[in-house]
Amino acid sequence: MTRIRLIYAIAAAVVVLAGLASRRYRPELPQFLGDYSGDTLWALMVFLLISVALPGSPLKIRATTSLCISFLVEISQIYQAPWIVSIRQTTLGGLVLGHGFLWTDFACYTAGIVTGAASEMVLCRLKRSYSKIPSEQP
Repeated sequence: MTRIRLIYAIAAAVVVLAGLASRRYRPELPQFLGDYSGDTLWALMVFLLISVALPGSPLKIRATTSLCISFLVEISQIYQAPWIVSIRQTTLGGLVLGHGFLWTDFACYTAGIVTGAASEMVLCRLKRSYSKIPSEQP
């Protein structure tokens, strides 16, 4: 389990860097990527962090949990009380909680989590296929 957690954590760190880069270099990206890559990568990061926390859980559970968390964070952006707005105005608070509710973010979150889950399924199938290949012995 420790090795799996480490792999998910490293993947999450890479996704965080890609997400920060998507914000930093947004003007240089094609408009579609500039508009939607950050939220998609954010949801992928949530999926990976849930996988760090629950590495033995079934993929459906981790994906559903990630989707629920992502959707709840988006819905929470409707709430604009002064105390939460002040948290959102910090760098970390803005990155974690976002700033304003957008319907399109639900599609981004779904795409990010589906990408993570589908990638895991493909990698697991490749690993199983590779492990079935008999090794050549001299």
